[in-house]
This record gives sequence, structure tokens and C-alpha cells, in this order.
Amino acid sequence: MTLTAAAAVQQVLLAIGLGGWLPGWQPWPYLLAAAPAWLIARPYWPRVLGSWPFWSKSVDLLRRVPVWAFAAAVLALATGVWAALQDDEPYIGHEEAVYANKARSWQDGTPDAGWGVYRPIGLPALGRIALALHGDVGALRATTLVLALFTLSVTYLAASHWTTPRQAVVTMLLLLSGLGFLRRVPEFLNDIGSTGLLLIVVLLLIRAQEKAGSRALLIAPFVILAAFYLRYGVVGNLLAIAVAAVLVYGPRAWLVRRWHLIVAGATLFAGLVPHFLYAIHVTGSPLGVILYATEQAERDFIGDGLVYYLAIFPYRLAGDLGAVVMTAGLVVTWLALRRIRRARDELRGTPMRDNRRRAFLGTASLFIFVVLGIATDGEPRFVYLPVILLTTLGVQYIAEMTTHWAPQALLAIASLAGITIFGTTQVVAHGAMPGPTGLSHSTVPVARQLSSKGPCLLVTGYEPEVGWYSGCNAVTYTQYGQMTPPRNTKISFILFERGRLQPDAAGLQRLIGSQPHTSRTIQTDGPLGTSTVITLTPKVPRAPQ
Repeated sequence: MTLTAAAAVQQVLLAIGLGGWLPGWQPWPYLLAAAPAWLIARPYWPRVLGSWPFWSKSVDLLRRVPVWAFAAAVLALATGVWAALQDDEPYIGHEEAVYANKARSWQDGTPDAGWGVYRPIGLPALGRIALALHGDVGALRATTLVLALFTLSVTYLAASHWTTPRQAVVTMLLLLSGLGFLRRVPEFLNDIGSTGLLLIVVLLLIRAQEKAGSRALLIAPFVILAAFYLRYGVVGNLLAIAVAAVLVYGPRAWLVRRWHLIVAGATLFAGLVPHFLYAIHVTGSPLGVILYATEQAERDFIGDGLVYYLAIFPYRLAGDLGAVVMTAGLVVTWLALRRIRRARDELRGTPMRDNRRRAFLGTASLFIFVVLGIATDGEPRFVYLPVILLTTLGVQYIAEMTTHWAPQALLAIASLAGITIFGTTQVVAHGAMPGPTGLSHSTVPVARQLSSKGPCLLVTGYEPEVGWYSGCNAVTYTQYGQMTPPRNTKISFILFERGRLQPDAAGLQRLIGSQPHTSRTIQTDGPLGTSTVITLTPKVPRAPQ
């Protein structure tokens, strides 16, 4: 109880902005430490929960409120958090700028600085629509607010089908309270939106197995295509989901739906034909873009992403409270797999159906960590789907363990999750965002001063964001060294006192060569320090005598 109270007090202090005493504004995992003690004290749960008349009265009062109102309140809370965090990170970041530049290039023809062939087109397409309505960063980020609300809504829909609507609301709160998820809600990225689509795929696969005559498999390829074109990285998720589906339900359970599988496969292939043709054009192979995307992973060795996930699991993914619930989800997975193994029978009756579903959700989650951990580098935003699945299972398991007192227990979890959302918002604002925002205080002033009415090219280690705020094309020093400098273009080299990916004096001289140039310094308030800008002076051909 003491550790639980400390966790609650800690979140209250964070929520009111008094988290500066914590290193990096990172809360201590009190609940993870308290969880074993709660398990040992399980026989006393009814006595503890029953001794809180306030919770019982609150449950009776809240039962009068329709559950959709709670779901709508969570969506409204997410919108408020999104809006509040915009002031703490007003400038567009590195990854955001890549997609933003592409969206703007489709709108007005400006260069798509930082874009690569391995980037999916879905997010820039949505950004192009947003920029047509209003041409600023806020419009782009409003697009991803819609995607975040979409994913939270799908979480509610899926969790309601697998558990109960009220448990689904608790799952939504826990997801929003996690640092890994909330950190990316304000940004123009594709990870949250693609997660919602993947969750629909999982929901359709389960529906295909649990409802006789279901045509869910015929809908699945359209959702898969939407997820793929929004984010190519969903391929690893889909592979893990497919393997888990075959292992848990068995090949025969899918073969009885072979005609639906054939039609779904043909539809999926037809939808991928444009991508295959594009990949052949730019790489020479239909799978070239996907393989190239994998090669872009910033990893030291194959599997270091998996080591990263093991190191941060589950606390850094879902926060203190969410971590406990995710751990409960792992326990559910193990119990379900054990029951299925003991049964040694086909899918019969509701209890076995539930075990199959739980085993599938948990196994798919674990496989996603393994597949993505091997295929790419590790980041929390890559694994939102297993966080949602394990959280859903964990909420259901806690409700079952507390039996008659489940409403009180879930209310306590929801209440702490609600407070944690405000605490995590402060952690994001004061712990996670100052770094990127401070960096922009160096790059943005320089980029804006180098804006030009004519063709311009900036060479820098911060090419996407510099390209966005200058309107120029931008490349790295390595890319510039491998290209033929464009003619009739104003070319500038940007160096910072403490910049990254910059050549030394000799390397810079090789890039400049004998080309006449001018040099100037630009003072900035950011951590990169003073910037030196070297601009090449184009040679003017002599007039004929």
C-alpha cells in the first residue's frame, strides 16, 4: 500500500508540474515494485477493496453514465493533451520534416528535402490535403491528431469486442497514459495511425475464426493495404500476426476458409502491384524498397533492436501503471497457451474460444517484438500494437482476478491512469521535448535566413528540417560529395560549432574546390552554437569579345 500511495502521489506531483526533482522528469516505477506484494496479499483483496465505501459509491454513480460518454471523454482528453503539447514543441522535427517536405512538394513544387525511396507515401498524401486547407505545421499535426483519435477509437472498439466496453475505456486510458504513446501524439508521424489499421486487421482475423460465415477475411486486404501505404514497416507486424494466427488456431482452421483466403490474397496482390512496379523502377526488384527500408535501420548489430525492447520492457513502453497491466497480459498469454495445450482438442465452446483469442493476441505481441527487434532498430513507436494487445489482456485478467470487486479495482486503475495522463504530459513537455525544441533554436533561424526566391541547395547534417524552414533543397555532406552540383543554383554549406555529420577543414575544402565563395556567421540560441555559412559564388561566363 505504501508503494502504491507513493506512485499515486508521484503522479499528482508530476501532473501539477513538480517533477523537476526527478532525474530527467522520469517517474520512479513504484507500482512495478509493489506488484509482487499485491500478488502475495491476494487473499486480502476483498477485505481491502470492500473497506473503501467511497469506491463502491463511485461505482454505483458511474454506472448511470453511458459508457460511450467515457470513451468520448478520453478522446476529448487526448485532443486537449495534443493541443497543450504543441506549445512545447512548436517546430517540426527531423522525421516529421521528411514527410512534411514531400507533402509540400506535391502542393507547390518545392524540393522534398530528406525524402528517400524507402519512405511510404500515405502520410505525405494526407499532409497534402492538410496543407491545401492551411499551409503550416499546425495543419500537418492536426492530421495526426485525427489518426491518434482514430487509433484510440479502434482500441475501444476492439477491446469492447474482446472484453467489455467499460474495460475498453480503461484500456484507452492506460494507452494514453504511457510515455511511449503520448510522446508521439503531437507529432506528424505515421506510427500511431498505422497501429489503428493493424488493430483492425487483428480484429478481422479473430472475427473470421469466431463467427460462422464471417466475411471478415475479404475486408482484411483493404485494411492491410491502407496500413502498408501509410507505413512500410507494418510488414514485420503482419508477418508476426500471420505466424501467430497459424500457430494458435492451426492450419486447418484457416484452410476451411481457403476461398476467402484466395480472394483476399488476390485482392492484396492487386493492391500491391503499383508498389511492385515502383520498386522495380527504382531498385530493380519488387521487394527492393522493403529491403532497402530495412537496411536504413540504425543498428549496431542484427538483433540490437530486440535487446533494446528487452531492456525497456515494459516500463519505458507503457509507464509504471501500464507496465503492471502489460505484465498481467503476459501472464494471461501463458495461462491461455497452457490451457490450449492441455485441451489437445479443436476449438469447442466459449471457454476454449476465449483461450484461443487470448493466446493469439499475446503470441502475436511477443512475435512482433522479436520480428521487429531483429529486422530493425528499436523504438517505442514501432511497437504500439503489442502494447495495446497486452494492455487489453491485462485489464481483462485483473477484472477476473478481483471477481466481485472488479468494478472497484478497475475504477482505481482508471482513476490513477487519468492522473497519470496529466503526469506523463508534463514528463513529455519537460523531459522529452526540450531536446528537440532546443535543437530547432539552432537550425530554424539559420534555415529562415537562407531562404531564397530562386533555386537553392543547402548542405547540412540537418537536411529535412532545414529544407522545410528554408524552402530550399537540402542534402547531407555525404550526398553532396556523391552528386553533380546543380547549375544555376545557390549552394550553401552550413556548419555548426557542435553540429553532426560535418566534414573537417580538409574535407570541406575538397567539396568547395576552387569555387569562389563567401562566408558569414549566424548567431543562434540553440545547443549547436554559432553557425558558419559558406555560399558558393557561381562563375559568370565572360561575354564574347
